[in-house]
Amino acid sequence: MISQQGSNYVELNQRYLLAEVNRVKKLVEQSVDRHNERTGHVDVQSEHDHELEKLRDMMDAPPYLDILCCIFGLSRFERDLILLCAGIELDSAFVSLVEKSVRSYANFSLALASLSEPHWSALSPASPLRYWRLIELLDPRSLTDSQLRIDECVLHYLTGLGYFDERLSGYIRPAPLRGHLVPSHRKIVEKAAATGNLNVDGEERQLLQFYGTGGSSQLAIASSLCDALGLNLMMMGASTIPRDRRESDALSRLLDRQAKLTRGALLLELPDARSEDREVQEAVSRFVSNTHTLLILTGRERSIFPGRASFSFEVRKPSAEEQLAYWKNCLHGEVMSDAELGGIVSQFNLDTGSINSVYSECAQTTGSMGQESFADSIWDCCRAQARRNLADLAQRVIPAAAWKDLVLPDAAMQALKEITVQVRQRFKVYATWGFSSRIPRGLGIAALFSGPSGTGKTMASEVLASELKLDLYRIDLSQVVSKYIGETEKNLRRIFDAAEDGGAILLFDEADALFGKRSEVKDSHDRYANIEISYLLQRMEDYRGLAILTTNMKEALDSAFLRRLRFVVQFPFPGVAERKEIWDGIFPADTPTRNLDVEKLAKLNVSGGNIRNIAMHAAFLAAGSDEPVSMKQILRAARVEYAKLETSLTDAEVKGWA
Repeated sequence: MISQQGSNYVELNQRYLLAEVNRVKKLVEQSVDRHNERTGHVDVQSEHDHELEKLRDMMDAPPYLDILCCIFGLSRFERDLILLCAGIELDSAFVSLVEKSVRSYANFSLALASLSEPHWSALSPASPLRYWRLIELLDPRSLTDSQLRIDECVLHYLTGLGYFDERLSGYIRPAPLRGHLVPSHRKIVEKAAATGNLNVDGEERQLLQFYGTGGSSQLAIASSLCDALGLNLMMMGASTIPRDRRESDALSRLLDRQAKLTRGALLLELPDARSEDREVQEAVSRFVSNTHTLLILTGRERSIFPGRASFSFEVRKPSAEEQLAYWKNCLHGEVMSDAELGGIVSQFNLDTGSINSVYSECAQTTGSMGQESFADSIWDCCRAQARRNLADLAQRVIPAAAWKDLVLPDAAMQALKEITVQVRQRFKVYATWGFSSRIPRGLGIAALFSGPSGTGKTMASEVLASELKLDLYRIDLSQVVSKYIGETEKNLRRIFDAAEDGGAILLFDEADALFGKRSEVKDSHDRYANIEISYLLQRMEDYRGLAILTTNMKEALDSAFLRRLRFVVQFPFPGVAERKEIWDGIFPADTPTRNLDVEKLAKLNVSGGNIRNIAMHAAFLAAGSDEPVSMKQILRAARVEYAKLETSLTDAEVKGWA
């Protein structure tokens, strides 16, 4: 809506409207008198011209009646027809006058007989009055005799007291106030605003598309653009578009009218371009084709709509440098070192809205805490921000292991330590030292943990998550891999997209089931399987977080995949010395034990995972007997564990136990 500067604009606008209503009322009065043969013609228009001109001179902007007529291109007759219907709603004397006419209500016959410069086309379906639903025919079966009524929204517009169409309340919502824009996003606003063919006031308006990974930033950019263009932004989700063609067309027309009356633009949040719901996609295409409002489309991917000119701009999350600068701006002098902020930025890929949310939450909860406590609170809030994206896609694992629980060769332990260093120092190497600009791909950290079951691969993942203070999510491969073409790729895409904001370690257990060697193409299923693997390789290369893959069969993995891994850590089957160390620390300090011989226990030729199972089973046996854990309970538990492995204890393993 055009902003009116004068404080008395509303009053003057209403005086102008009522003066025009009074003029039309006198025209109708003359018509009724002529019908009753009581009087002749009086020049009504000349009596009011001077008063209207005086009111216009006093107003800071044109009256809404004039704006409405200009927007919809109404003729003089159509203007007076609007005033005829408005007068019945605003002036009780007008109602009494109309009741004296032939039909006792306002209709097209009365308008043709009373108003100046009448024309039949004013009531055709293509005329502005009916096309834009400015007036309604209560009985469309009879055009001339049907009672006419002004649309309520239009009446409110004319009075200047508000004019939002309640029929749109279930579909559109006002856009929130625009947030802070980082420099790269301000450039996008400038480019979009400078688009030469962006026809804001014309009938056929172009499409603007903001697509990419910066979802919430797209809204901020769109809001800033509309501010620059003097437009009021409305928002709508694609899922609310009616599937029925008639309902969709009616909605498009109401939206177009609302946009015309308020100088508005519509932001349409598009669904995933690969959405299964074809009805939604078809409804979106039809809606975009029929809506002439300036449409701003947002979504993950760029879409194509034939017949509509489109200008597309890719929106990414703020760069690491921009995030760091905005963090410093939000902190307002709170003490956090550059190293702490660099660690946050390297791990959590947040936009300005999320950064504001994190800071506000921490500022309220930490109060006057010291530097260390405040930094920890910021980190934990960032984790919570990213956590919600993966909640429905993977199983969160609460780390329960520490470095002391790992029994591994020195080379494996060293590799795990190096993984933590690379995760922590990414910002310094990638951003400060410039590696991200020199080598923009392959910046994710992917590690393969290879070894037999029970050798500590999952435990090592927990240790890394605990050390790095990150969430660990186990990916359920049974829900990822699908026999249906394209499903595995879609499932992987959802996981990586949800994890892109950081704050999580992705753990793919038994990865050989998913990341196996690409097969020779013999049919369409082989071809699509290879496409899925290629897609996975690309996402692994681009993923900014830490992904851990475990496998029992390293030889089953595709060599192309192995080349993209930053680390390959071997988890060998434990020897006697390693098993002794595991047994030595397997029982908690509060567990009562008696005469345990770790030298003998280490002869059990099993992995660390089996040792944990045996120890747990033995503890329950001892608890049931109300006695300490001893060799006899461990022997019974070992027989049960070996039976699960479909093997038997050998004499060499249990020699001297009893």
